[in-house]
Amino acid sequence: MNIAVIGAGYVGMTTSVAFAAYGHHVVVVEHNEEKVKLLSQGYLPFYEAGMEDMMKQQLKLGQLSFTTSIRKSLKQAEYVFITVGTPSLPSGEADLSFVEQVAQSIGTFIDDYKIIIMKSTVPVGTGKKVQEIIFSQLQKRNVDIPFDLVSNPEFLREGRALKDALQPDRIILGCENDRAKMKMNSLYNDFQSKILFTALNDAEMIKYASNTFLATKISFVNELARLCENLNVDITNVAKGMGLDKRIGPDFLQAGIGFGGSCFPKDIKALLAFSAANHVPFQILQAVQSVNDSQVEWFMTNVANTLGDLTNKHIAILGLTFKPETDDIREASSLRVIEYLIQNHAIVSAYDPKGIDQIKRIFPMINYAQTPIGAIEGADAIILVTEWKELIHLDWEAIKLKVNKPVIFDGRNALDRNRLVDLGYTYIGVGVKGNI
Repeated sequence: MNIAVIGAGYVGMTTSVAFAAYGHHVVVVEHNEEKVKLLSQGYLPFYEAGMEDMMKQQLKLGQLSFTTSIRKSLKQAEYVFITVGTPSLPSGEADLSFVEQVAQSIGTFIDDYKIIIMKSTVPVGTGKKVQEIIFSQLQKRNVDIPFDLVSNPEFLREGRALKDALQPDRIILGCENDRAKMKMNSLYNDFQSKILFTALNDAEMIKYASNTFLATKISFVNELARLCENLNVDITNVAKGMGLDKRIGPDFLQAGIGFGGSCFPKDIKALLAFSAANHVPFQILQAVQSVNDSQVEWFMTNVANTLGDLTNKHIAILGLTFKPETDDIREASSLRVIEYLIQNHAIVSAYDPKGIDQIKRIFPMINYAQTPIGAIEGADAIILVTEWKELIHLDWEAIKLKVNKPVIFDGRNALDRNRLVDLGYTYIGVGVKGNI
């Protein structure tokens, strides 16, 4: 089948590579000519494990191509995915300007039946709005061209996005009629995934409901960790016991220094703004946001209480991205950690396998190392912010000889604290029994 994907960002590229791998012909639309040139040469502008190699393979096979022309992409496409960004406005609402621009272009250029698929994360009612924009453009052209609009939200996890796109655990399809259902069933025929057909509005809400519920689990366990710490209770055991309950499950119960990334914070803001506009206060979600906003400060207060005056103390930060296996630093906890340390006049060094270049643009004044040892050497304390595997499995016995003081603050409860204590480290985690 012929597919056009409008938007060459994270979602657009992952979607495109996955459908190309399933044998479809995919044309990706990106307005930036330089970006199109680089993509056409096989260079991916972000890091996602396995993505660039598969993209190059599909380019070589002729299954994937890039263009700056929406008009050209629509000529042959049967399916048109909208995957442009919907960033937060100052009000917290989703900025739909890019979606609306694409809708206008589709209405301007389509010349036969298309099925238009909304992959971008958008508030309830956006699909209806997109339909109206396309209809309006068709009326201006004085033509009657049929189309169907489907909401097909993405559930990609950064670091595992390619696997999620190739083997999704569920496919949500908000369809208006049987024709659209038949077309979408045909598109996803080779996917071994559960498919749920819903109304258009339902599918739009499912995306927000899913992400904000997962964020709620994280904020719940993080606030519970604060209480556990005061009561000398180990949050890791509490979370493990909770997770054994099938009604709760173990996922997203890892206490830490807060969530970040491009989805959870943005989707919380959007749903709060949407609920306020509809005069339905979302009190639980307000608390979720409040807990996450204060989690780094709570954690860094522990750092300051343990180390005392941070002035001229050398603090090594391990991990800068918001999670492992990505180069994404959006809303990353490291941003607040670094800001806190700078404000308290600490000397900061940092290492991350993929995130240094991005962080350096924001904090050029701190020291960056090309290896973990380079960041750690001579440190008065180490803060683990992102649980990259290579950081968890460092030779901590050898590292002890490199630091000024063997003090570790584990912001993800990812390290083997018993072994570290046996090696002579002072270990401080998040809500774990035995903090010093």
